[in-house]
Amino acid sequence: MNELAKLVVVAGPTASGKSSLGIALAQTFDGEIVSADSRQVYRGLDIGAAKVTHAERVLVPHHLLDVADPSEIYTVARFQREAVEAIDAILARGRQPFLVGGSPHYIQAVVEHLDIPPVAPQPELRASLEAHSLSDLLDELARLDPASAASIDRQNPRRVIRALEVCLVTGQPFSEQRRTTKPLYNCLQLAIDWPRPELYARIDQRVDERVEMGMIEEVRGLLAQGLSHERLDAFGLEYRFVSRWLRGEFASEAEMIQRLKFAIHEFTRRQLTWLRKNSHLTWIDGHKQGTATELVREFL
Repeated sequence: MNELAKLVVVAGPTASGKSSLGIALAQTFDGEIVSADSRQVYRGLDIGAAKVTHAERVLVPHHLLDVADPSEIYTVARFQREAVEAIDAILARGRQPFLVGGSPHYIQAVVEHLDIPPVAPQPELRASLEAHSLSDLLDELARLDPASAASIDRQNPRRVIRALEVCLVTGQPFSEQRRTTKPLYNCLQLAIDWPRPELYARIDQRVDERVEMGMIEEVRGLLAQGLSHERLDAFGLEYRFVSRWLRGEFASEAEMIQRLKFAIHEFTRRQLTWLRKNSHLTWIDGHKQGTATELVREFL
C-alpha cells in the first residue's frame, strides 16, 4: 500500500465545510482538487449545488466541475474514469491530489476502485421506469435487490432507476456487481464532524444564503433552457423543492424554504449513518480543522 501514490480525501455531511477545508489543504500542500459531487459536474447547477466560486478556483485548480450538460446522465462509472484520469494527471505534474466532495458513491468508486457494471443507459427502459411512482420503483428494487433498496437514497429517483436498470439488463442484483478491486491509491480519508445542532444551523444558514444569491432564479433559468421539472427533481433537494414551489405545491416561498431545511436535516441524518459505517474515515472536529493539516503532513 505504501508504494501507491497518495490521495487525500475530504468528505463529510452537507454544509460541513468540505470545500473550504479542501482548498486550505491544497494551498498548504501544493495540491489540486478533484470534485466528488454528483451535481457539480453539471453546467448551470451553481448556487443550488454550492459549487465553488470562480475566485476559489483561482486559488486552487479544480477538476470535474461543469463537465456535463444537465440534460445528460452522468454516471458513477464515468465519474470514476474521469476522476482517475484527473488524479493521475495531477500526480504526473508533481502535485498532490485531493478528492473533495459529498457524494459517497463517487468517493467509494475511486477509493475502493469499484468494478462498476458496464451497463450503458437504456433510454427506453428508463422512460418506462419513469412512468411509475417512486414508491412502486422502490418496491420493485426491494424485490430484485434488497441490499440496494436498503442502502440507496430513497428520495432520489435517478439512483433508484439506475439500480433497477442494471438489475433488469444484467439479470443480477446491482449490489452484487459493485465489487472492489485492487486499490489504485494509498488514501487518507478525512471527514468533518460538527455537533448535530450546529450542523443543522449551518444548513439553515446556507439555505438562506443560497436563496439570497438567486437559487430560485437559477431554477427558473434552467426551466427556461428546456429542463423539465422531473429532471430537476433528480438534482437533489434544493432543485426539487424550488421546482415544486414553482409548480404551486407550497403556499408560500417561506413555507418552501422551511420545509427544504427540514428535508436537508433528514438527508444529513442518512448521510451521517452511511459515513459512520466507513471505518477508514478519520473524523475532524469542525472547530479544530487545523488537525487536518497535521494529519495530512504526517501522511505525506
